[in-house]
Amino acid sequence: MSRVRSGVYAVVFTLLLGSIAARSQTVIPQPESSQTQRRIHLILKDGSYQVVTSYSVVGNVVKYVSAERGGEHEEIPVELVDLDATRRWEKAHTPVAEGGDRGRAPVLDPELLKEEQERRSLTPMIEPDLRLPEDDSVLALDEFQGKPELVPLTQSEGDLNHVTGHSVLKKALNPRAAAHQVLTLKGEKSFVQLHVDTPAIYLRIGEASAPSTGGAPLTVDTHGASSVKSDSDVRPDNSQYVVVRTDVRVDARVVASFSLEALDSGKHIDDVVEMNQETLTGGHWMKLSPKRPLEFGEYVLMEVISEKEINLGVWDFGVHPQAPENRDVIKPEPKRRIDLERRRPISDQQ
Repeated sequence: MSRVRSGVYAVVFTLLLGSIAARSQTVIPQPESSQTQRRIHLILKDGSYQVVTSYSVVGNVVKYVSAERGGEHEEIPVELVDLDATRRWEKAHTPVAEGGDRGRAPVLDPELLKEEQERRSLTPMIEPDLRLPEDDSVLALDEFQGKPELVPLTQSEGDLNHVTGHSVLKKALNPRAAAHQVLTLKGEKSFVQLHVDTPAIYLRIGEASAPSTGGAPLTVDTHGASSVKSDSDVRPDNSQYVVVRTDVRVDARVVASFSLEALDSGKHIDDVVEMNQETLTGGHWMKLSPKRPLEFGEYVLMEVISEKEINLGVWDFGVHPQAPENRDVIKPEPKRRIDLERRRPISDQQ
């Protein structure tokens, strides 16, 4: 009898082990991964976007389900959303429902891609989270307390005018004449003081780079030298740029002439620093970089129009590492979500 019981126990034990093994091999269905859910770029008019799984326009708001914040229901004013760009993005990224192209990567619409590249070229990123602005201007890339920032430079024509864009005031230089004064700026220091000795300078170029003066050309007396103000006959991307150190005097900074022939020959010229020129992608901005470090002092960025002409409209600045921070600078702006109204989950509303 004991042997029979032992045999029965052995059979039962074997069946239990088999059942446990079968259960361990059973595939338990897993919920769909969030990575397989649809992703849509809800494109905003400021160029950024929200990653969402769905959205709808309700009245004057766009309601959507955020894919970045765990499926929360949120909404944003419709005037902040570029619906046309969003729909184009959806069309370009919608996979083929049937056929052999299901596994292929989506093909971007060439027109949409070109439009996006053109838009980004207007405000290229030059440092992490730091973009050039859309408006026409000249800016120097500075560093204050270890952080990069863009400092606007104002174009000055001595006692004649101060402008924020790019204008041309031609003056011919006689290569055989002795060094002489060509421009005087008021004050012993510029309002802009940079803290680095090799500042990159960004100049807006292209068709929209030179704002119109709204009137006829202005002729200015420069003691016999021809001098005409014009915004259309000279393109800044066809010019050569140099940084010239000024002679600081009592309540004034003097810009002296220099040999343009020596500049073209590559000879060293005291107080003149040549600039490397690079046109950024898209052709809207030019980057100027000094070929050698700048010493402490006061400078002007000068445009050399031709072998005989310079532009008296200059951009002045100083180089002083201990100077306070400049005003009206553009600082890096890390991408952050817009302040949106967060809705409670539907389960909490019931």
